[in-house]
Amino acid sequence: MEFRLLGAVSVATEAGELPLGPAKRRGLLATLLLRPNYPVPVERLMEALWDDEPPPRARGVIQGHVSRLRTLLVAADAEMYGVELVTRGTAYLLRMPETLLDAHRFEELVSLARGQRAVADAVAMYEEALALWQGPALTGVHTGPALQAAAQALEETRLASVERLAAGYGQLGEHARAAALLRAEVTAHPLRESLSAALVTALRRAGRRSEALDWFHRTRRLLADELGLDPGPELADAYALALRGEGEAEEAGQQAGAATATRAAPPATTRQPAPSLAPQPTPQPPSAPHPPTADLLPRAPRGFHGRAAEFTALSRAAAGEAPVCLVTGPAGVGKTALVVQWAHRNRAAFPDGRLYADLRGFADTGEPPLLDVLREFLLALGVPPRRIPESANGAAALFRSLAADRQLLLVLDNVRESEQVRPLLPGGARCVTVVTSRYRLRGLIATDAARPLPVDVLEPDDGTALLAGVLGKERVLAEPVAARRLAELCGGLPLALRVVAARLADQPRGTLAAMAAELSDESRRAVLLDVEDTGVRAALRLTLRQLPAAVGHQFAQLGRHPGTHVDRYTAAALAGTDPVAAEAALDRMTAAHLLTRTAPDRWTPHDLVRLYARGLDADPEALPRVLDHCVATALAAAGAAEPGDEACFTLPADFREPCAVREFGDRAAAMDWYAAEREDLALAAAAAAAAGLHDRTWRIVLALWPLIVWRVRDGWAPLLETALRAARACGDAYAEARVLALLGWVLTEEGRTAEALACLEAAVPLAARAGDPRGEATALVNLSLAQAALGGTEEAVHGCVRAVELARGAGDGHTERLALHHLARHQLAARDWQSALDTATEALALTAQEPADTPSAARVLLTMAAGEALLGLGDEPEGIRRLDHAAHEAETTGFDEGAVRALGALLRVSGDEGFRERYAAAVGRMAATAESPEGT
Repeated sequence: MEFRLLGAVSVATEAGELPLGPAKRRGLLATLLLRPNYPVPVERLMEALWDDEPPPRARGVIQGHVSRLRTLLVAADAEMYGVELVTRGTAYLLRMPETLLDAHRFEELVSLARGQRAVADAVAMYEEALALWQGPALTGVHTGPALQAAAQALEETRLASVERLAAGYGQLGEHARAAALLRAEVTAHPLRESLSAALVTALRRAGRRSEALDWFHRTRRLLADELGLDPGPELADAYALALRGEGEAEEAGQQAGAATATRAAPPATTRQPAPSLAPQPTPQPPSAPHPPTADLLPRAPRGFHGRAAEFTALSRAAAGEAPVCLVTGPAGVGKTALVVQWAHRNRAAFPDGRLYADLRGFADTGEPPLLDVLREFLLALGVPPRRIPESANGAAALFRSLAADRQLLLVLDNVRESEQVRPLLPGGARCVTVVTSRYRLRGLIATDAARPLPVDVLEPDDGTALLAGVLGKERVLAEPVAARRLAELCGGLPLALRVVAARLADQPRGTLAAMAAELSDESRRAVLLDVEDTGVRAALRLTLRQLPAAVGHQFAQLGRHPGTHVDRYTAAALAGTDPVAAEAALDRMTAAHLLTRTAPDRWTPHDLVRLYARGLDADPEALPRVLDHCVATALAAAGAAEPGDEACFTLPADFREPCAVREFGDRAAAMDWYAAEREDLALAAAAAAAAGLHDRTWRIVLALWPLIVWRVRDGWAPLLETALRAARACGDAYAEARVLALLGWVLTEEGRTAEALACLEAAVPLAARAGDPRGEATALVNLSLAQAALGGTEEAVHGCVRAVELARGAGDGHTERLALHHLARHQLAARDWQSALDTATEALALTAQEPADTPSAARVLLTMAAGEALLGLGDEPEGIRRLDHAAHEAETTGFDEGAVRALGALLRVSGDEGFRERYAAAVGRMAATAESPEGT
């Protein structure tokens, strides 16, 4: 988890950035992050979030934003990282390790860089510090004066660091690099004379004297035009040197250790020297040679590419007192390569030694004895063999004492459990320990404050670069599209990419496109990603071998899941177990990086992991069980979304009842589930069709009807056509009629009225033949909409009248009310005002059974119809009263679309300013809901 202020204010987690919401919420978070671990009074938050006098409800608004932030942090398991948003009286406190904050790490690196004796080390730290910036500080927040001042202070520190870094480049003789760095900043800050002076100096030293003079004159003119000032002494001195072409030889001599000048010195002026990167060391007399430094690191990996962000994060995690850095990720993601490469790049930071041990936590050969590992460390540190204790405890104690006063790097690779690490931790405050594991090792985080650093797969560009590093740039550049496709098919997994590169290297005449075509076949991909004893399957097999048998069984069943993710109920259905046991297995797989937890109850595997699972032996009943689980859960969601409505189908005779089905507290929870699961339910329907389980196919699709009704113009026709084919394959007239009725309505809403008419005209007799009066009534109502769209209002009226009779005869009050509502709308269209009023009144009587405070969109729409009918009959006062009543109920219950329609009807007959203001407010709420990421 990482909190970011240096750019857009955000919170990054393993599952992506948290959806922080509006600018004021981000501003509140930024204000808390600027004073981490200190209480921030509500009054200060008000000052930050409002430019002028805060509104009366400011405290409530702040409480709401705090509540939402707290919910987001809890859902992201922030407590595991030591992060908690707490209330302290009338203040709020964000408790957190400051190392999780990019601004803290930036300032820490800058401070460390200033104290470095070696220029190269200081340059590296300034580069790392500036790499943390991703844009202007505090972007995306509501910037009141306090936050503006904070952003300006951070920017000032950044610019000072840029100047020091450029000075460091100059001391190393990299003048062109300094000029490139400074040019971008001068362009952005043209009135900052120190930047311009440094750029003029860098260009001069790089031998680009004419550019140096040009930049001086640009700055001089800008200062005169904007501020009415002449250049200050620092910029004037830089110009004087550039104008005379003097100083280059002297500076070159200083860099080589000489102190000579080849030309006359420039006129004496008051000079401001360029910012010094670090104090120069005092020459020391030569000393006796030291014994060779311990270095057990493996060689740096060849063909290493990318991972800039991970390098920065690892350097950040390695700062502080005796840190333990925990680098975790799935098998084959390149954890070892990353750490070894980082260790080689930072050799100078560990002058007393670099120790490495492969603890073989996932190898066939077994783990090395603890004493053997310690003996190797002690020998590397210069302990004579006879002085090494014979017990592991004694050797560990000696190792800790030797490390106490040293600056060591300890890399513990391929760790299976926390207990492997603890006896090997060094005792020195200046020692850094880096642990790699396929497991998350939460015990190490809890007991030793290990700083987790998750490693993800490579982006396509880095994956392509890795291929080029093995195959050669020419071969990859000759087929750039195919190379990128290979990177995608390997899922960005470095191990898979190296296997593919090895196969291609062995086939010099083979093309990347041909290999991509082979890998596109999912049935062969897992085989192609193995060579000899190395590959994705081998790595995953070793990971699974370390897990309990029950977890391995659960993993194998995941290969039969047609969707892209699972929850604990789905996993339980697949394995034929209960949700508690399934969740425990899912957590073990997540800890082993076989799955990624993307939400509190949502897990997903990497594509190559999913393919591997499909190749394992699984229960043949796993797919039928999970399909029946989909049917049962979708029916439960439909019952919560449309309470009181009939189930849209009966369960098949061979239905496999799940052990447990998710419960939905209200309509909102059900609709959220539908929206989140839509893609997986469609994949489940496709899998059922492919397996010939047609009676499951149409049921899964038909159970989606509440979501289809809610988002009717969301491209449902292809999925409904799949259900239609399945219903016909079953020879089930009931199912065919129901699907045709829903498909016809969707097509009507999409404007494909002629196609809709054909579906609906077929649905009505099919439903009658199947003995389904409810389905026949629904089909008639939907048919009336298509007929009305084609101008057949009279036919539409007759169809709705018949639908009312059918629904009433079947005792289906919901469908009867629906038919009456549409009948009233058709009568209004025909200007049959009295009939429309009577019909709406009759339908409203059906809603009388509901409590008066129950939100009812149907009641709002029927009251509107009655009001419009009264207006048509000339009773304007009563018509306005009914429409106003409908609008009020819609506003009270959050039915903004109904409020817009009712108030729009009122504005057609009334110029009341209050109606106009309410109408604008309702339209604004609808727009805000549509644009908000939380609006759905």
